[in-house]
Amino acid sequence: MQPDDVSRVLAPALGPKLLAVEPFAGMAGRVRFERGAALELFPRVRDDLGFRHLSMVGGIDWVDHREVFYVVWSDAAHQYLLLSTDVPADNPRVETASGVWPSANWHERETWELVGIEFDNHPDLRHLLTPDGYEFRPLLRSFKLHEPEELEVKTRHV
Repeated sequence: MQPDDVSRVLAPALGPKLLAVEPFAGMAGRVRFERGAALELFPRVRDDLGFRHLSMVGGIDWVDHREVFYVVWSDAAHQYLLLSTDVPADNPRVETASGVWPSANWHERETWELVGIEFDNHPDLRHLLTPDGYEFRPLLRSFKLHEPEELEVKTRHV
């Protein structure tokens, strides 16, 4: 599958919400989309293009904005496809992919926890790697290492 094949399927459905389908080395391409198009895009990528397995969700802090990316796999095409969208640094949120790909659940939790990107309508957005009450986002560029005695971790007593 080539980027043109991906574009031919997605462009009619998404219109201007599909920002670009670009070549990406070793993959079927890179799909850049507006964050508001996530709920339209994800099922089409799974059902119409056959990318049935979500391998990874991650986030990148570019300081002025953040990027959310998804790596999906097609058994039929034996290829990966990269999906990505930008979210503003002051409102880093996008719709969850967990309704389309259940494997997104833990990946989105990790991305929220470490990069601070919120996934709207996520079924269980809670800490996975850090303790409850931990308010820092260790993979943000603004994260500063602290001395242990300077940290105050708020814990929840149940």
